[in-house]
Amino acid sequence: MERSFRYEAGSIDSREGAFGIGKGTAIRIALAQLNPVVGDIVGNTDKVLDALRRAAAQKVDLAVFPELALFGYPPKDLLLKTKLVEENVKAVHRVAAACHGITAVVGFAEPTGRETGRPLYNAAAICRDGDVIGRYHKCLLPTYDVFDEDRYFEPGDRCDVLNLADAFGREWPVGISICEDLWNQEQIVSHRRYPRNPAADLARAGAKIIVNLSASPYSAGKDDYRRELFFAHSTRHSIPIVCVNQVGGNDDLIFDGASAVFLPQNRLVARAKAFEEDLLLADLGPNAPAARIEKYPDRLESIYAALILGTRDYVRKCGFKGVVLGLSGGIDSALTAVIAVDALGKEAVHGVAMPSRFSSDHSINDARQLAENLGIDFRILPIDGAHTAIESTLSDAFKGREPDITEENLQARIRGNLLMAFSNKFGWLLLTTGNKSELAVGYCTLYGDMCGGLAVISDVPKTTIYELSRLVNQRAGRPLIPQSSIDKAPSAELRPNQTDQDSLPPYDTLDTILKRYVEDLQSADEIIAAGFDAGVVRDVARKVDLNEYKRKQAALGLKVTSRAFGSGRRMPIAARFKP
Repeated sequence: MERSFRYEAGSIDSREGAFGIGKGTAIRIALAQLNPVVGDIVGNTDKVLDALRRAAAQKVDLAVFPELALFGYPPKDLLLKTKLVEENVKAVHRVAAACHGITAVVGFAEPTGRETGRPLYNAAAICRDGDVIGRYHKCLLPTYDVFDEDRYFEPGDRCDVLNLADAFGREWPVGISICEDLWNQEQIVSHRRYPRNPAADLARAGAKIIVNLSASPYSAGKDDYRRELFFAHSTRHSIPIVCVNQVGGNDDLIFDGASAVFLPQNRLVARAKAFEEDLLLADLGPNAPAARIEKYPDRLESIYAALILGTRDYVRKCGFKGVVLGLSGGIDSALTAVIAVDALGKEAVHGVAMPSRFSSDHSINDARQLAENLGIDFRILPIDGAHTAIESTLSDAFKGREPDITEENLQARIRGNLLMAFSNKFGWLLLTTGNKSELAVGYCTLYGDMCGGLAVISDVPKTTIYELSRLVNQRAGRPLIPQSSIDKAPSAELRPNQTDQDSLPPYDTLDTILKRYVEDLQSADEIIAAGFDAGVVRDVARKVDLNEYKRKQAALGLKVTSRAFGSGRRMPIAARFKP
């Protein structure tokens, strides 16, 4: 039988210890940071039950799991599959049946039972003594950037407090919230999307602890903002904030975990590992013992860890046996190969060099040296014969026309065909190796170097590619990526003496303009007013806008910046406007 644990003002007496927790009472909370597979209800439930058993063995009072932990986040249109939703509801009762002597708060998708509105709630089930004793429905539904929750969910209309004192004689009223519910702090959020603030509502309702079930995707620098946000809530309301974040890669999104407990005055008292599953125990109350506080990686280390996690999870969750990629001897393919080896192991990575008549000897040598350094399978397939044959086939049709980018792109498309043949024959996922700077301005070939199933570094600007490559070598204590790959001028080598800077401004300039135009949404005029050359800015903006059609056909890419060319950016193709 379901019981209501809605807090009533005045039901907590004045015997207060730390942050209003009952005097002499210590609360042990388990932050169960899991890596779910979207749609794998059975597998995800088994993960929850395993964590619950381990938490119970540690005499935990309350175990908290991530948002939609049973379904996996983001479930997207799998939420429209009625059978899956039913399966996830049954899974909640499996979890409840395992809750004896411990309370669990676990995220799931709950049918509204209404004939109007969206069919589901983004919900949290509160489980205890073999039963679901309460439910909470997410109030704030994000529909921006990569989020589209208003497509599926109805918003909750109340903020509940679970007064566990009713069940156990203890005085720890716990407020339940889900992810976005706490991303509306007036003092921190520059543009508030919602008129209400659930954290303030919970504090007014008498919560002495707020737990937050989260699935907050990673982007570089976001952890700093997240900590600032939760510290602000904690300090304003004099309440500990317990945030349990999902970890792992699901399609283009990467979740960094780093679940934590935040206390007023910017005191971090517990933090789980970043980019790994973890079960973190935290005791709250007077004289509580210190908890584990894991260090969050710095900017470059976090980007690298995110790319490894995103690659590993995409390959494994999609069931591929290994990966294949073209090795050109350049820095982009070299870094992609290193990430793949760190993610999957050297036995699962296969490199192919495909020299043409324009390829330099040092490119082949650098590709071979990289493969030897990594210990990966390496093959050389010259493409000059295929290139000549296709040129011959087209010679009559192209008679009287000078060679141009058409002939250059033939080489890229031959390479794409060969790499896809390896993918088909051996079941390897083809990794593309283009970076964000190239993808932004269309410096890439459709059905050529854009061929593939996963674009590992497509959200990494070229300047960051250099930083990450130097980091790789520093961590290895040797030039894992050949120094010449880092030092030489970037080139597609599709014509004699070609370099990227024949067509593009210097990468430090290009990347700064792109960040302003794509990520910060500044206009060309605003960027020019900041001191950049007007001609360069307008040319870059024009290329970004004109090449939307290419990016719509690009492989899925791993998101590591605040705005990637992916699910969070929705620009029309058949459009006419001046940048």
